[in-house]
Amino acid sequence: MKTGVSILGIFVADTAYLASRMPRLGETITGSGFSVGPGGKGSNQAVAAARAGSQVSFISRLGRDTFGEMALKTYLQEGVTPKIVQMDDLPTGAAFIYVNDENGENAIIVYPGAAGSIDIEDVEAARETIENSRVFVTQLEQPAAAAERALKIAHAAGVTTVFNPAPAEPFPESIYPLCDYIVPNETEAAALVGFALPTPDDARRAGDVLLKKGAKTALITLGERGVLYHTDGQSVLVPAVASGPVIDTTGAGDAFVGGFCAALARGVSPVEAVRFGCATAGIAVTRRGTAPAMPMLAEIEALLAEGAAA
Repeated sequence: MKTGVSILGIFVADTAYLASRMPRLGETITGSGFSVGPGGKGSNQAVAAARAGSQVSFISRLGRDTFGEMALKTYLQEGVTPKIVQMDDLPTGAAFIYVNDENGENAIIVYPGAAGSIDIEDVEAARETIENSRVFVTQLEQPAAAAERALKIAHAAGVTTVFNPAPAEPFPESIYPLCDYIVPNETEAAALVGFALPTPDDARRAGDVLLKKGAKTALITLGERGVLYHTDGQSVLVPAVASGPVIDTTGAGDAFVGGFCAALARGVSPVEAVRFGCATAGIAVTRRGTAPAMPMLAEIEALLAEGAAA
C-alpha cells in the first residue's frame, strides 16, 4: 500500500544574514543578525511535511563533512527517512541568505555542492521508495534530468506528482505532462509564461498556459494574496492564512509545498490541502529560518480551527 511523501531535492546549510538592505558592490555594511541552519528546498519541504504529520523519505546526495552531519542529524530529529549517498570528493551545499530585518523579504544564492551531481542512477536506486509513496515531490535545485526521471517513475506508478519549478531554471517541456500539480510562485510562473501576474486574472491566464503545456493542475503561490488552485474545471483563489507578524519569508514556499503534500498524502481534498499548506506557510513566516521555522501538525490544525471559528 502506498504511504506518505517521497521527495527528491537538495540539502544546503543556510547561512542567513539580517540587515536593513543588501550591500552594493564593493561596499561593506553592518548586519543585525546571523544564523546557520538546515536548508535546501527539497530538504525544507521534507521537514515541513514530516512536522505536518506525514511519513517522509528524502532522496539526495551530501558531502561527508560538518554540513552533511547537520543534515543527517536533522532527519533523525524530524523523523525523515534519508535515502542519501554521501560523497568524499564534493562538499555539502550551502546558501547565502540576505533577510531584510524590517519586512522579512529575502535574496538567496545557493551552491548545491554534492547534491548538484544527483543523477539518474540515484533516482533509479530510489525507485521503490518513489513507487511506494502516495505523493512524490521534486524541484530544480538538482539537475532537471534527475527530476524528470523521478517524475516519470512516480507518474507510471500512479503516485501523485508535485513539481515545484524552483529556482526558475530552464527545464524540458516534457516534464509538464508528468505533473499532477505544478507549483511555481508568481515570479517563477511569470518566467514560465512570459508575462507578469499583478492580478488574480493574470494568474488564471498563467494557469491556463501551464495547463496547455500538459500539467493537470496549476498551483500558483501569490504571497500575501494567497494561492491560486487552477484546473480545467475549477479555479479558486485560496486566501493566505495569517498567524502573526511576518518576520522572514525565506521558507514560505517550502512550508506551503510540504504542508500541501502532507495533507494530500492523508487523502485530504486538493482545495482543503491548499488551505492546509497556506496555514503551514502562515506560521512559518512568523519565525526566523527555513527548516527550523516549520510548524507542527497541532499548530497548523489549531490555526485552521481558529479561522473556521472566526
